[in-house]
Amino acid sequence: MKLPVMPPLSPMLAKNAAKLPDGGGWIFEPKWDGFRCLVFRDGDDVQLWSRHGRQFDRYFPDLFPPLRAQLPPRIVIDGELVVPSGEGLSFDLLGQRIHPAESRVRMLAETTPARFVVFDVLAEDDDDLREMPFGDRRARLGDIEIDGHHGHLAAPRVARPRREPIAKPQRAPPRLCAHLDHGAGAAAPQQVFVDAQILRELR
Repeated sequence: MKLPVMPPLSPMLAKNAAKLPDGGGWIFEPKWDGFRCLVFRDGDDVQLWSRHGRQFDRYFPDLFPPLRAQLPPRIVIDGELVVPSGEGLSFDLLGQRIHPAESRVRMLAETTPARFVVFDVLAEDDDDLREMPFGDRRARLGDIEIDGHHGHLAAPRVARPRREPIAKPQRAPPRLCAHLDHGAGAAAPQQVFVDAQILRELR
């Protein structure tokens, strides 16, 4: 694997906030109830990395075929591993996917398949995109053809603090994530989590 951004990589992290951030330049989207995950693809070589620099590869074999089928050949994306259940997402079922026994990993991949929600692109081809404003990276992500009909990958639409729809899973997420619209390489925190009641202020 030889990409402009290589693993392990620390993603943008968030801090709690009691209210919506002031000022312009913020982009809002749901906080997904899953595991943060960075996907590195260079041809057939695909790697899944956690925010703590550990590989998820052996625990999610069900994701490799759709990732190879749906992503460009050389790309680094940031997102969330989730497991749908009933009318929402199940963090408990997702946690069960981390198991030491290979036979159980294969069984869980069939009975509780994972999905990957893509919300950022950090590199594509030979381009390191981390210094690009987040809004521009999201626009570039929108240009990447992800076939959501396969059900394994999704690129949700972001929302701004106006009367625009907010991308949601089937059940409303407990928190909202706000991104400051500048590059991912800056040292300052660029995301905050806002409690669920703040969602109504965006409608």
